[in-house]
Amino acid sequence: MPTYEYQCGDCGHRFETFQSIKEPALTTCPQCHHEAVHRLISSGTGLIFKGSGYYLTDYKSAPSKQKQSGDKSKKTKSEKPKKQD
Repeated sequence: MPTYEYQCGDCGHRFETFQSIKEPALTTCPQCHHEAVHRLISSGTGLIFKGSGYYLTDYKSAPSKQKQSGDKSKKTKSEKPKKQD
């Protein structure tokens, strides 16, 4: 369920609430009980990963993975031991 942000036009109280997309918007302020609440447009929370096991390499695109694997192989080939005289 999405989180919606509201603000009262009378008292200025801002609050968030979890609502279904199908539910109508709230109209009554929980603080002053006037019917002057308006839903705000917000950016949202974005994507949140909770728990262990999420790594940056899990979500990289295929071209960037190929670049990384190519870079590693080039480093190992160019690192040859030097001859000592």
